[in-house]
Amino acid sequence: MTERSDGRSDPSETPDPGPPKPLSKGERTKQKLVAATGELLRRQGFHATGLADIVDESGAPRGSLYFYFPGGKDELAIAALRAESARWRARIEAVVARAPDLGGAITGIIEVLAEDLRASKFQHGCPVAAVALETTSEPVRKTIAAHYAAWEAGIALHLEHHGIAAGPAKQLAVVALSTIEGALLLARVQRSTAPLTTVGVALRAMVAAVAPRAR
Repeated sequence: MTERSDGRSDPSETPDPGPPKPLSKGERTKQKLVAATGELLRRQGFHATGLADIVDESGAPRGSLYFYFPGGKDELAIAALRAESARWRARIEAVVARAPDLGGAITGIIEVLAEDLRASKFQHGCPVAAVALETTSEPVRKTIAAHYAAWEAGIALHLEHHGIAAGPAKQLAVVALSTIEGALLLARVQRSTAPLTTVGVALRAMVAAVAPRAR
């Protein structure tokens, strides 16, 4: 923070917070458990993921799971689903922020999703889809519902920002989210990113029809 001519600090400038504080051993252990659970849930779903699998995948001490997550598998799954959702949201929003227009944003998102599929040898898809297809506890279901609701609202808001009316924007958001989710599923089954490419072309055409200048 700099000083003004009268000797007082300039409130318009904030001090440098400095480097982030290192995580404690407990925080690192929790992060390992959450990250491992997110990876396993994304790859094989909720019921196929056991607590022993999570401990093995994370490398965390066996007794730490219930110490940090006394609610057991459900509590850990909720934390992992939220973390995966936030991570992917940040990644997609970065792509959208760099895009020159809606068409470019769609292309960028499709490319990121396709790249992730190829890098994972088609083991990855939507970070919550595998669990969404299963019967789980109500807290887990609500977490997944909140994930999809946030994505839908975010897409609609972005469309409105580019001049599409609220009604069509909401409808197009549902269509976009549904088609991309379906394309990810087909891509995993077919071991090909072709379904994503096809959906990208279709979504660009839909956007152009509603907002002719967004090409």
